[in-house]
Amino acid sequence: MSSELRYTANTQLEHLHARYTGTGHADLTKFEWVTHQHRDSLASIIGHPPLLSYLAIADGEAIGRLKFEMTERMLQPCGPPPRKDDD
Repeated sequence: MSSELRYTANTQLEHLHARYTGTGHADLTKFEWVTHQHRDSLASIIGHPPLLSYLAIADGEAIGRLKFEMTERMLQPCGPPPRKDDD
């Protein structure tokens, strides 16, 4: 019975990974995971106008300017990727 549960859990996990790209996988690095989190947060702020308005008022910026800056920040939200060791 435990093998059936394990099979069901694995297929459900594979389905989640296929459906939602931000759920990660076993080979995901810390940098990639953090990058996904930052992009998801920025996209959520841009996609919710009341939250975007709140941040624009708090920063004293125009809504369009803040939206532009957040969209630009989505390109590399955590800076350039770390160098890979080619051993």
